[in-house]
Amino acid sequence: MTHVTYKIVRHEDGWAYTVNGVFSESFPTHARALEAARQAAAEQREPGRTESIEYEDADGRWHREVASGRDRPETDVEDSA
Repeated sequence: MTHVTYKIVRHEDGWAYTVNGVFSESFPTHARALEAARQAAAEQREPGRTESIEYEDADGRWHREVASGRDRPETDVEDSA
């Protein structure tokens, strides 16, 4: 199972969370960034609908798959402050 960690960090003139090196929007306080990260982490764990998906790979070939809506990652929030 995949594991995703949301990390609370200082960003610009406030706070944000990162996931795999990508920053969220900035928040004016640490508490608001922490709450947003907790909410995002919880939402990511929620199951969705099973969907058929199509995508093109790096070689230009198209693929069709069924993506299970129950295949959700484990998440946590890491707060360094």
